[in-house]
Amino acid sequence: MSYQYVREPLKSEEADRLSHACQDTKEKLIIWTLLDTGLRVSELCSLTPDNMLWQQRSLRITGKGGPYGKKSKKRVVPMSKRVQTLLEPYFALHDKWFMKERQVQKIVKQVANRAQITKEVTPHVLRHTFATLALQKGISIAAVQKMLGHDRLATTEIYLNLTGSHVIEEFQNKW
Repeated sequence: MSYQYVREPLKSEEADRLSHACQDTKEKLIIWTLLDTGLRVSELCSLTPDNMLWQQRSLRITGKGGPYGKKSKKRVVPMSKRVQTLLEPYFALHDKWFMKERQVQKIVKQVANRAQITKEVTPHVLRHTFATLALQKGISIAAVQKMLGHDRLATTEIYLNLTGSHVIEEFQNKW
């Protein structure tokens, strides 16, 4: 089996530091939405009011995958209260997301530097962090798989690489 590079997710206290390092609404929209939904950066940047399911407190995402590689796979992703609180007024005034993928990546790095997180932090690391934290909160692996939009459980398991420190932290919290 070939080597699969696995990004290390943030620990819960690092995710908290990242959230608290946001200085304005724009940064909160990006960081909180990525951390609380597990969206890919391309999915985030293509959000419109049509993706919002306000009554269900969720997002309807058309993402990666589908037949012949067309971006036609659809899934529903729950929104946390803090994300809904930011997205609702934003999309009441705007018809599309306000920046491109590269700008989002730069902002994630800037906020991570401000939070003094030494490991590499990218939007995709926040996707891994979402998956890890969801499991730690007791959400089933099947539900995480659906939220991430994976067809195979093996793909989701790659995201759930728990480091030694994650295993120790989980044991101490639950034992």
